[in-house]
Amino acid sequence: MPFRDQHIVHLSTLDSIKTPHLVRVVAVMLVTAFFAVAAFLFFVPWVQTTSGPGVVTALDPNDRVQNINALVPGRIDRWYVQDGSRVKAGDPILRLADNDPLLLQRLDAEQQQIIRQRDAAAAALATAKIDLRRTEELFNQGLAARRDFELATIKVEDMRANLASAEASLTRQSVTASRQSQQLIRAPRDGAILRVDGGDTATFVSAGQAIATFQPDGAERAVEIFVDGRDVALVNPGADVRILFEGWPAVQFSGWPSLAVGTFEGVVIGVDPTAQPDGRFRVLVTEAPDAEHPWPDERFVRFGATTRGWVLLNRVPLWREVWRQLNNFPPEYTVEVAATASSQPQ
Repeated sequence: MPFRDQHIVHLSTLDSIKTPHLVRVVAVMLVTAFFAVAAFLFFVPWVQTTSGPGVVTALDPNDRVQNINALVPGRIDRWYVQDGSRVKAGDPILRLADNDPLLLQRLDAEQQQIIRQRDAAAAALATAKIDLRRTEELFNQGLAARRDFELATIKVEDMRANLASAEASLTRQSVTASRQSQQLIRAPRDGAILRVDGGDTATFVSAGQAIATFQPDGAERAVEIFVDGRDVALVNPGADVRILFEGWPAVQFSGWPSLAVGTFEGVVIGVDPTAQPDGRFRVLVTEAPDAEHPWPDERFVRFGATTRGWVLLNRVPLWREVWRQLNNFPPEYTVEVAATASSQPQ
């Protein structure tokens, strides 16, 4: 058979073989999916974020959990509170008793003695001044020697020194008595006693020792989140944040914050210039002033509760974010962003 006829016969054989319908469907689906994914990656916007764990804290350091300390040493006499007690400003917390039950009376007697010494020194000074004036008049008239005038002057200065010493002793004794009188420890402001460092009448407390842990009322909440050092250069005061609170049902889409459900709006008010021991940087976040949904009540989100925050950064195509994640690049750091970061107050 000529070569041309053999070629025609071969092509006819191939033409007789039909591609299975399932293969065609799969091929069309794969091609369609490829172009759909490509279009999705190139045209869908993505909001770059940096996230990190966090904790609920108080914005004002004076409103955070603090210790109540004993002002004077003494033995525990009576507790007026227990764990979880609510107190008002000035309410008693603990009464201390000194080992010497007559200490205050002894200090009062000592004070009275020092007062008498001061009064005597003041009277002696007044008399010495009178003698000095009389001696000066006699010296000017030539009826007294210069030495007598000089001795009278020295005596006046000695009496002044004695009076100053007595007044200093009275001041020191008054401070001691005032401190020892602070044996009743009171609440500094309205709040709650979180924990009492218990003890009974056999327990001795030193001055400055913590006797209770206290949480003031009226504290404004904030969130501390800790972000990776790779992304902290782009986190600036005023940046928007999405907050996920512990135990609060939520669904968070990192790149599409508008689709998030159950998260709450926040705003960055500060970024620490130095890292924590684990290498992360602390970012302080407060509730956004124009938030659509306010943060949950303190009954549901209390101080110390764990959170997670997403700081919203640049808006980029989705393919760029995928490429960044695959290569572990930081978010895009342009000259404009760098200038903005350097101009923000720290």
